[in-house]
Amino acid sequence: MTKKIITKKEVEYVARLAKLEFNEEEKGEFTSQLNTILDYFSKLNELDTEKVEPTAYVVSQDNLLNEDEIKPSLSPEEVFSNTPYIQKGYFKVPKIM
Repeated sequence: MTKKIITKKEVEYVARLAKLEFNEEEKGEFTSQLNTILDYFSKLNELDTEKVEPTAYVVSQDNLLNEDEIKPSLSPEEVFSNTPYIQKGYFKVPKIM
């Protein structure tokens, strides 16, 4: 049995802030669903996590960053071969301002 943490009035308030419109049935359904979710969180608070080290990943990962490597780049001719819009060695794009 889930405890009443969120009321229908609070669901209406949040819906109004988000500019959402719900009928009475939907308001009741969302109230029930939100209370069920929050009840699961309260069950998680009952767990003993005293000896569990905080982590950002489930599996330990070392050195997520790759080393910088200098690699050859494309020549200007290769880059501009894919477009007909070239002007003075640059891509020609529409003016935006």
